[in-house]
Amino acid sequence: MTISETREILKGLESELDQFQRRTLDYADKFSKIDAEKAAELVEELVSKFSLERERAVQLVNCMPETVEEIRVFFVGGKWRLMTPSQLEEILQTLNKYRNPTSR
Repeated sequence: MTISETREILKGLESELDQFQRRTLDYADKFSKIDAEKAAELVEELVSKFSLERERAVQLVNCMPETVEEIRVFFVGGKWRLMTPSQLEEILQTLNKYRNPTSR
């Protein structure tokens, strides 16, 4: 689940939140990069278009990297398959398509 989706759920329960949940909502308010609906769509597009694991797609959406170099960090080391420079550029273009104009 993305930070944006978490924010939307907590906003719906705002009057019932305890202190910990209010802090979580505050965090989500500060770090949500796009709205929840766009976030869910973007995760699905990244998973289907680039065969990414859902967890990796969620992390990309939560961070919304702005350069190929920033995206490359998500694919360094471990068991993850290597992405070509053109694939990384395509991921960036996909992220940019969903990015809020004011966040650029």
